[in-house]
Amino acid sequence: MVEWLVEHGIGEDRALLVENDRILAARHFLSGAPWAGTIYPARLVSRSGGSARGTARTEGGLEILVDKLPRDCTEGSELLVRLTRAPIAERSRLKLAQGRPVAADAPEDSSNWALREVSSFAPGAWEEVWHAASSGVIDFAGGQILCCVTPAMTVIDIDGDLQPRELALAAVPAIAQALHWFDIGGSVGIDFPTLEAKADRGAVNQALEDALADWPHERTAMNGFGFVQLVARLEGPSLLHKFDTSRVGMCARYALRIAERLDGHGGAVLLTVHPALRAKIQDEWLAELSRRTGRQVRIETDPGLALEAPSAQIVPL
Repeated sequence: MVEWLVEHGIGEDRALLVENDRILAARHFLSGAPWAGTIYPARLVSRSGGSARGTARTEGGLEILVDKLPRDCTEGSELLVRLTRAPIAERSRLKLAQGRPVAADAPEDSSNWALREVSSFAPGAWEEVWHAASSGVIDFAGGQILCCVTPAMTVIDIDGDLQPRELALAAVPAIAQALHWFDIGGSVGIDFPTLEAKADRGAVNQALEDALADWPHERTAMNGFGFVQLVARLEGPSLLHKFDTSRVGMCARYALRIAERLDGHGGAVLLTVHPALRAKIQDEWLAELSRRTGRQVRIETDPGLALEAPSAQIVPL
């Protein structure tokens, strides 16, 4: 059975698409952050003359680039806007949210995937996805892929000790895994090894077509330098984007998850983190952790710990 499972965390929600304990895809939502499909009441604050595009702003200050505006929608008009893309933070800028006007009776969520809430994923499931996204690396027999985000696109590089044709073909399943696990959309560039023979490039093109048959996208054929470009619908920041622009926040929430899932009876929770994480962990998050675990929570810092390696244990009161 294939189904989406969702785990409600502290400061975030996590979702995994699972089939017989195998992770097919993942999604991640920061608490309170806008996401595609949500409908917001907003006011049109600007519109160019003769254009169907403009900028709307919600009461909470979220700015949305809106297209397909009706002709009679003028600046100052109130409207309902469904997000088609959540805002995406980059190192030097913020890509504004995008949306379209909807009628008052429009359904809240346009997505076609349903979630089943669970108290906890299978042991190690989210950790495997999380650490892969944190490093941007997925290993495969004979090599690995490295995924990086840039302002223009997500780039996937391939490295290994196989012959170029074999390396390229062996990397294809890992590429498909990364696209699903990291919730990647938009423009994606894949730097395969250079393949001189047209037949070899054709074999890789076919392998990509087969591997990505369930991932809606458009794709160029591999050029003479081994480069392939994919373009898919972009609904919001991928896990890679979130680690690139807010690694400390991602690691802080992960530390709370580790502490929440401690086994044992009695005592208090001692959470030890890098000092940068302590500054990011909100007091209300610690209060929620105490409520969920039924224990007192103590937090200490250790500059010797990596951001991605918090320590949690049960200690005597």
